[in-house]
Amino acid sequence: MHSIRFPGESKEYRAARNELLQAEVALRRQIEQVAALRRRLPTGGAVAQDYAFEEGEGARPVRLSELFEGGKDSLIIYSFMYGPKMERPCPMCTSILDGLDGAAAHATQRTNLVVAAKSPIARILSFARERGWRNLRLLSSGQTQYNRDYHAEDGDEQLPAVNVFQRVGGRVHHFYGAELLYVPSEPNQNFRHVDLLWPLWGLLDLTPEGRGSDWYPKLSYGR
Repeated sequence: MHSIRFPGESKEYRAARNELLQAEVALRRQIEQVAALRRRLPTGGAVAQDYAFEEGEGARPVRLSELFEGGKDSLIIYSFMYGPKMERPCPMCTSILDGLDGAAAHATQRTNLVVAAKSPIARILSFARERGWRNLRLLSSGQTQYNRDYHAEDGDEQLPAVNVFQRVGGRVHHFYGAELLYVPSEPNQNFRHVDLLWPLWGLLDLTPEGRGSDWYPKLSYGR
C-alpha cells in the first residue's frame, strides 16, 4: 500500500501490518461516513425554555441563547459529572476536560463550547483552579432543568452527556446527543460515546497493552 518500511521489520510483521492498515483505511472512511450522517440530521426539537445557567464568581445568570457568539450557530455542551452531593468530581470527566481545556481555544474559533455541572458555580471554579484549567467556559446548571431535560442525570446520578444545539432563524434547536451513552455497551468497551473527544484512550489503543478493562483515570497519581 506504500513503500515505507521500519528498521528490522520482518515479512511476517509487514504482512500483518498491511492487513491492519487496510482496516485503518476502512475505519477512516467509516468515521467520515458517520460524521456525514450526523451533519445531515434534520433540525431537532426546539428548546422549550431558555435555560438560565450561572457563570463566574458572581454567579451571574447567562441564558442558553446567550451562549451563541456572533457568527457561530452551533453550541456544544459537555455535562460534567459534579453534582452538589458529590464530594469530588468524576475522575473520568476530569480526564476528558483536562484535554478539552487545551483544545478549547482552537475549537471555539469555529463553534461555541461550554461545560456545565450541577454543583454551585463557586465549587466548579474552585476545582477548575485546582486543575489549572484556563480555557474552558464553565457553567452551573444547578438552578435549571437542563440536566433532566437533556438526559445528563438519572435521578440523583449525574451522567457525562454531550449535546449539540444549533441556532436556526433566531431559535435554538437540539441538533445531536451522544446517545451511545444510553445504549447497552459491549463487553470491555464501556459506552465510548465521547471517545472522539478523549485523547487518552486513543493513545493507549496504540500500545500492545491497549486501554485494558480494569484501569481508569484518577484525580491524582500521588505526585
